[in-house]
Amino acid sequence: MPRTIGTCLWFENQAEEAAQFYTSVFDDSKILNVSRFGEGGPSVAGEAIAVDFELEGRGFTALNGARGSSFTEAVSFVVDCEDQSAVDRYWEALTDGGSESQCGWLKDRFGVSWQIVPSILPSLIAGPDPHGSQRAMQAMLGMGKLDIAELQRAYDG
Repeated sequence: MPRTIGTCLWFENQAEEAAQFYTSVFDDSKILNVSRFGEGGPSVAGEAIAVDFELEGRGFTALNGARGSSFTEAVSFVVDCEDQSAVDRYWEALTDGGSESQCGWLKDRFGVSWQIVPSILPSLIAGPDPHGSQRAMQAMLGMGKLDIAELQRAYDG
């Protein structure tokens, strides 16, 4: 039985670039190992096959796999943010070269989907005041990057 479950992200040929990018965005993150193709391999000698890295204590592998691979919104990573400055920081870093969506969702430059979510969000959209929760939900639906103050104002009415 496995002791841990990891995440493998399959890229066409950007595994090392992606791992370097992600470890630059998140604190307490590092590249652990890079495996490279040798001479006579299926790709250019020296290109990364796989990159093992850690983001805030969680293990990931970036793999240069088959051409034509792509990511969808069916799988995303959630970043829990204590305050608006954290929301802003991660949103700006991860949308650089990527694209914004709605309700705190975005795609980074590699096509990986992320949700940048303030920690207070569940207490606003599922709080004890059903009318306040409905107003906060409606406010969230109109946002790209989530704005904590605006969500709180909506909840408060």
